[in-house]
This record gives sequence, structure tokens and C-alpha cells, in this order.
Amino acid sequence: MKTLKIILGAFLACTMFAFASGDQVPQKVKDAFVKKFPTAKKVKWDKENATEWEAEFKMNNTEYSANFLEDGTWKETEHEIDEKEIPQNVKSALMGAYAGYKIKESEISETKDGMLYEFEIKKGESEMEVAIDANGNIVKKEVMKENDEEHND
Repeated sequence: MKTLKIILGAFLACTMFAFASGDQVPQKVKDAFVKKFPTAKKVKWDKENATEWEAEFKMNNTEYSANFLEDGTWKETEHEIDEKEIPQNVKSALMGAYAGYKIKESEISETKDGMLYEFEIKKGESEMEVAIDANGNIVKKEVMKENDEEHND
């Protein structure tokens, strides 16, 4: 019984620490997050914009980010994937449309509307962001400028 109390106390302390950085996060957002991701660990919150919060966390040894509106509405979840995890039809669509480009980064983005594979690709000095749906359709393409590149930790 004493061991159970110690484990429970450690769990509660970790949970409180995980949310400590998100003191200003609305309770509705925290509740929605815990309901959607009950096994999430090492949660860090950031204010994405005036109406949206982003949680960065680990789940099943994978790093994720998830965005929620202030009322607790889930918007999006993203996580990086290895090139070998890209479905062949998606990879074929990407390489067919952007021959000679190399994949710098690939991730899965899930929203209420479905799942997209998002890529950062490069050929020489040219960099692009491309999003492809599970059927292999290119749904977004954007040329990146030098100052568009996100800070990678």
C-alpha cells in the first residue's frame, strides 16, 4: 500500500509539473487535452496566437504537438515521421511533382477534416513546403523564403 501511495504521489507530481508551464492555459483546454491524449507525457504549453494554445508532448516515445482553441476545441495534431513511414503513393506523388528535391522533414498532420502528410523539401537553394493527402493529391505547396524557416531545436 505504501508503494502505491508513493507511485500515485510521483504521478501527481509529474502531472502537476507537466502543466506548470501552462499556468495561463484555460481549464477547458487542459481538460480537452487530457481527454484526447490521456497517455501524454512531458507536456509543455505555449500560446500559439490570440485564440489558440499548443501543447508539445511525448506519447509512445514520439514527440507530438497539438493545438486547441480557448474553448477546448481540438484543431490539429502533428508528429514527425521517418521517410520509410511515408506511404508509397504519397511518396510517388511528391517525387513525381518535385523530381530532384530531397526531403528535409516529413510529418503527419491530423485535423477533423482528415490526415495530411506535410513535407519540407529542398533542391539547391530552393525550399518548399508541400502537403499531400492520403490519396496522393497535392493540397498545398508553398515556396519558403529564408526567414520562413522555423527554428529547430
